[in-house]
Amino acid sequence: MSFRPDAVRGAPGGAALPGQIDYRMARNFVIKEFHRGRLSRLDVCDAHPELLRAARGMGTPGGQQCPICEELELVHVAYAFGSHLPPGGAAFQGAAELAKLTRRAGEVACYVVEVCTGCSWNHLARTYVAGRRRTRSG
Repeated sequence: MSFRPDAVRGAPGGAALPGQIDYRMARNFVIKEFHRGRLSRLDVCDAHPELLRAARGMGTPGGQQCPICEELELVHVAYAFGSHLPPGGAAFQGAAELAKLTRRAGEVACYVVEVCTGCSWNHLARTYVAGRRRTRSG
């Protein structure tokens, strides 16, 4: 599994996940509004300290330069949320960790956020559902 922007549905050579939602259009709108001066840096560089900590500790390289500060490479942070996971979700890196989470938690909602650890830019890159829905046996 790749979290790179070219791995989304419709991207050349991209392998899409079923039910994946890509937020690229919303991202591009925010970036354009920033470059036009309609949004300030304070408006767009507002990553929560815990998100920045996760980005520094377990973020995966995003393969793109930050569109705001244009100094550092973006990193992707992935989180899973589900009924059998902690209320704050669980951060994971890659397919192996996600498979381990879904074995324990069943179906989970996954969120991938791109983050710049320099200027605190962050934007939801995509969401998708992983794992299988648990069935009641009885």
